[in-house]
Amino acid sequence: MDTRSLQLLEFHKVLGSLADLAVSIPGRLACAALSPLSDPDMLFRRQRLLAECLELRRDAHFRLAEFPDLAGLFPALGNESVPLDLDALFALQAVLTQADEARRVLAPAAPSPGSPGGVRPLLREMAESAPAPHKTMAALARCLSPDGGLRDESSPELFSARAEIRAVHRTCTRQVRDYVQGQGLASYLQDDFITISSDRYVLPLKSNFKGRIPGIIHDYSQTGETCYFEPFFLVEVNNRLQELKKEEREAEARVLAFLSGLCRQEQDGLAAFSRLLVDLDVLLACAALAEAMAGTIPDVGPDEPVRLPGARHPLLLLAASDPSRVVPQDIILEPSQRALIISGANAGGKTVCLKTLGLLALMAFSGLAVPAAPGCGLPHWRKVFVFLGDEQSLEDHLSTFTAQIRHLSRAWPQVDQDTLVLLDEFGAGTDPAQGAALAQAVVDGLLEKNAWLAAATHFPALKAYGLSKPGVRAACMLFDPAGKKPLYGLAYDQVGASVALDVAREHGLPEDLLVKAHKYLLMEGADSSSILDRLNVLALRKQEELDELAELQIQEKKKTVAIRERYEKRLAALLDEVRETSREIARSYQEGRLGRKQAQKALAEAGKRLIEENAAVSQPSPGDSAKPSSPDFDGLKPGDLVHLPGWNKSGRVLDKDPKRRMVKVDLGGVCLWVDAREVAEASGREAKKAGGGWSVKSASDQGGQSAVVSAFVLDLRGRRADEAVAELAAFLDDSVLKGRTQLEIVHGKGTGALRREVHDFLRTAPQVASFRLAPADRGGDGMTMVELG
Repeated sequence: MDTRSLQLLEFHKVLGSLADLAVSIPGRLACAALSPLSDPDMLFRRQRLLAECLELRRDAHFRLAEFPDLAGLFPALGNESVPLDLDALFALQAVLTQADEARRVLAPAAPSPGSPGGVRPLLREMAESAPAPHKTMAALARCLSPDGGLRDESSPELFSARAEIRAVHRTCTRQVRDYVQGQGLASYLQDDFITISSDRYVLPLKSNFKGRIPGIIHDYSQTGETCYFEPFFLVEVNNRLQELKKEEREAEARVLAFLSGLCRQEQDGLAAFSRLLVDLDVLLACAALAEAMAGTIPDVGPDEPVRLPGARHPLLLLAASDPSRVVPQDIILEPSQRALIISGANAGGKTVCLKTLGLLALMAFSGLAVPAAPGCGLPHWRKVFVFLGDEQSLEDHLSTFTAQIRHLSRAWPQVDQDTLVLLDEFGAGTDPAQGAALAQAVVDGLLEKNAWLAAATHFPALKAYGLSKPGVRAACMLFDPAGKKPLYGLAYDQVGASVALDVAREHGLPEDLLVKAHKYLLMEGADSSSILDRLNVLALRKQEELDELAELQIQEKKKTVAIRERYEKRLAALLDEVRETSREIARSYQEGRLGRKQAQKALAEAGKRLIEENAAVSQPSPGDSAKPSSPDFDGLKPGDLVHLPGWNKSGRVLDKDPKRRMVKVDLGGVCLWVDAREVAEASGREAKKAGGGWSVKSASDQGGQSAVVSAFVLDLRGRRADEAVAELAAFLDDSVLKGRTQLEIVHGKGTGALRREVHDFLRTAPQVASFRLAPADRGGDGMTMVELG
């Protein structure tokens, strides 16, 4: 990626904001070193890791704490003659402890059910790929104490030396107390306790009494009023203390050497744990930045169009005290378009729009979320070239125009189909006519290279070019004609006026100069402001209407979801109630409290109620969204896709009855005739298949008109006896609930065993009034006709 473009788009400032969200110094350094990725697989992986980190922040209470930088530790491990000191070991322990905790969170011992890799598979893979240095972690936990030293239990030698040192201290304390009390020396002492000077136990003796007691003076206080005095009776004890201190230091050195040796043995694991923690710190910082900007992870791919609805400049968003005041812009190109020409007022936001597109692209290619609405996407540009602002250079003797041309000439050989070029007022530093012609030629050349580009301009010729050139889309920055204020919104397929005189008036240019400028403009016949003002008013009105329509669409979607949820809840409650009623009827019949006819009648009434209630709850309540419109009956033809709201299913039209105005619909194998008024447009949804293996066969009478009453068919061929009986029982219950009276049971001929099981069950079923074998032309011994009571 071109470093000059990164600098001009201020990508480093975004990385600086990202680094501020990291908790560690190495994490901040890694954030600042992020760069756009050219490998699509690596980019996709980084985006998925970010998505999982966003889930981790929402679902888990895990947060990283600050941890030290181990960059200087690993080179020290290469020198085997020098052991690590306590500070390095404590820093290492802090990193390993937190990395181990992160590893347990990211790769728990028991993954979530239903997902072999757990709910966050890439984070789990990242954690499991870091081998745990178990020996080093256990040794550090055993040897290092919370107060910053080595534990007594680190080694037997260290434990023994420290135990003797404590015994010496107790001996010194007792001897000094006895000596002071026995000699009556309490008034000679500055304080009534012993202290340590030059690593030896001494008494704080008042300086004017130093000749009264035989001993050795080791030091004086800063005021000189106190001398640190070692009585002769403590000399032997202090000598022994020095020997023990030496033994302690040697034991500590052996422990440090042992721990350093373990670190060298498991150096790969230490480095992996350190990398895991730094990578996780960066990912969590990226997730925090996404939340701070209300960002979205964009779709990035070679076939993606430019689609950034609701895009906002990230630096403006992060710096704003009220983010809602940052005006979003819809930066969108149709699939056949590769160039965007933006016009409009000075200080109206054209350059910000270009920078927003370029900066969001760099963020997207770096695996960051972008401040745009869901559904955003970008092509994967490998190169971004930016030509922004005044590029004049006194040192290089370059004017603005010359500098633009030089930079473009250097970049031109690298431009290809994977390149985005941003042009801000290109060609503005020379004669307007020649500059406009040059700008059009550059745009033509970029399109011939199949590159992508966005340009901001004041040239009328380039504005007209944007409206007329295939593959190019024109847009303008909206301007309030009444208040003479920029609105910073983007309107498409329009061109905008530069309104230089209005901007000059707004910034305090004397009115007499503005009047003269307007007269010169009229004399040259170049005043098209009235036309462009009219276009701007129309564009503003169009954008307001589009915003209103978008808001209405959102409200309608919410209302539709609410209606669907209410319908499903009411229907589920109704089904539960009818099932409980059916069970109660069955229990009453089995217990003899209801006769067969009474039970059949009660089940039929429950089924009728279910149908009526289902029709009632499927109707929209007052104030709800309107019912889907019924298609034109005459326009319906076999094969058309329709929706049946009462059944909550979609299907295809098989036939029509013009006289009765009824339609025969196939619901995934179930065919039925319905009133044309109960059929709605399918809205593109596919027909759902009917389950359970049940189908409907419609019969025709002699008059040629289709009968509405249908016979349900249950195919039991290939079933075992127990499976067939269970499915038949459920089929009979469902048929009674739906009010059907004629059924067909297909059991096949074979040995006749399945037929006997079916007939035995039908004889005892309370729903069955009669049954018989089908006629020879309908299946004969292979099918049984059933009449329900």
